[in-house]
Amino acid sequence: MTALVDGFGRVHTDLRVSLTDKCNLRCTYCMPAEGLDWLPSPELLSDDEVLRLVAIGVEHLGITSIRLTGGEPLLRRGLVDLVARLAQLSPRPALSLTTNGVGLARLAPALAAAGLNRVNVSLDTLRRTTFVELTRRDRLDDVLAGLDAAHAAGMTPVKVNTVLMRGLNDDEALDLLRYCTDRGFVLRFIEQMPLDAQHGWDRNLMVTADEILARLGARHVLTPVSGRGSAPAEEFRIDGGQATVGVIGSVTRPFCGACDRVRLTADGQLRNCLFAREESDLRGALRSGATDLEIADRWRAAIAAKRAGHGIDDPGFLQPDRPMSAIGG
Repeated sequence: MTALVDGFGRVHTDLRVSLTDKCNLRCTYCMPAEGLDWLPSPELLSDDEVLRLVAIGVEHLGITSIRLTGGEPLLRRGLVDLVARLAQLSPRPALSLTTNGVGLARLAPALAAAGLNRVNVSLDTLRRTTFVELTRRDRLDDVLAGLDAAHAAGMTPVKVNTVLMRGLNDDEALDLLRYCTDRGFVLRFIEQMPLDAQHGWDRNLMVTADEILARLGARHVLTPVSGRGSAPAEEFRIDGGQATVGVIGSVTRPFCGACDRVRLTADGQLRNCLFAREESDLRGALRSGATDLEIADRWRAAIAAKRAGHGIDDPGFLQPDRPMSAIGG
């Protein structure tokens, strides 16, 4: 086995696998109200193709953690069976899933039984009116029920991802923190990133990591947790207790220097950075008869070319052509 190492010595062990670009919400910071043109079905990786590519990563390249993403991965037909097959890989990778939570209450028990270890659920507000304004759907109750179901199914710690937006939900930081700590969830605030389909991201509207910490610090004592490693979130212990909160400052406090992530899109394109503008076509290689070792070599070449950072602060920065829903979180 040869590890996935880039030109800066970063070792990549965390694979994000997008299972679909479709979503049943229309979050304003992600896509337009009318949605997007979804990928044609023939372009999507089949379950067998997903399994084979992930197996190459695990068996030949040192991948130890798999996160299933979308779009909304719960919309993928046969998801439970796919999770069960991934859980049979050797060495057995850690399996997690990022979801909007809408369908989680129904699927959580089966996913846990199949081998899913953990979930991250997006929740930006506790107010129904704000949820409808933000997602253009009235599904808040479903998301909250999904969180409880994941916790009851033992997929702990359940993590909650929140994006604060100025003038919309930035006054809810403390309410969201209380809601999560009362239920044993781990809350992580994420700076809004330039990954929307409309390319309308405005840095001035982004609530920064420093602002988030200031708001939380007005009521709580936050003590940094050491040993962050390659984790994207800076973690803080709350009031000296066991509960923690995380802040992911992807824009203002980038963690590129320790990045260990690589992404596989639903149509089989390998991306060495969330903000990359280049992709490596693993689907084409797979469908043209390439061997596992040949695909592994293509994978290594893509990672070797990874840049030092995402370059959001560079004057010439350009958003990726694909939005987050098509890349995978």
